[in-house]
Amino acid sequence: MSYLYKWILFLPQVFVFVKSGSCMWSKRKQIKLIASLRGNKLLKDLPQEDLLKLLSEMEEVVWPKHTCNINKDRTFYYFHFLVSGRLKVYQIEQNTGREFTFFLLGNTDAFDILCLLDGYEHNVYYEAIDRVVLLSLPMERMKIWVSNHPGVNKNLLPYMSNQMRILEEYASNVTLVDISTRLARLILSNINKESRELELINDLSNEELANLIGSTRAVVNRHLQEFKNDGIISLGRQKVEIKDIDLLLLKANKNGASAP
Repeated sequence: MSYLYKWILFLPQVFVFVKSGSCMWSKRKQIKLIASLRGNKLLKDLPQEDLLKLLSEMEEVVWPKHTCNINKDRTFYYFHFLVSGRLKVYQIEQNTGREFTFFLLGNTDAFDILCLLDGYEHNVYYEAIDRVVLLSLPMERMKIWVSNHPGVNKNLLPYMSNQMRILEEYASNVTLVDISTRLARLILSNINKESRELELINDLSNEELANLIGSTRAVVNRHLQEFKNDGIISLGRQKVEIKDIDLLLLKANKNGASAP
């Protein structure tokens, strides 16, 4: 996606508010949304009754694919749980268009945790990689839920700890590790432990992969071709499949990376 085209997508009309309050949803839809909330990393310990109460305070919001949010009011005044789709959290250098991607959020994630905890505006942008469906509620209401439900409060710490580890690993890799190893570690960290399939990044463009490891599209493309020639992966149309995880580990194990 070109820099100019991406900025065209920074428009205020990207949000589609579907419904608000559990009484507005069919029973079947309620069951689906409750299942999604139950799978969220922050809400996994809440009982069914509390999940239903929480859902009654929420609105369903849709972000169309490839749309970007620079309206920080939506992330400062509202807390969001991902129901489906992937969301990129990133920063951009406006003079050059260069990007750095902090995280890719999926359907077990929530945001913005920093706004929830410290009450300050978070200077990042969000882009919908897919069509993204969110369940949102006012930030002040979410703070009350955290205060009144120790289980949610308890889950915040490991969630934040995991995000800090991701950033710490990136800082270490970009300073100490060559790009081939960074790419191998990125792929390895996104392999499902049970299915051994590549998830979350499997269909990203080379440019998006580059933004995750501090590189460029051309360099990432070259290393992916090397991985393919070495029998580590196969490449389809914007799709990466793992062929030999042991060889991938050899690429990534300079500092003791382990198999998923």
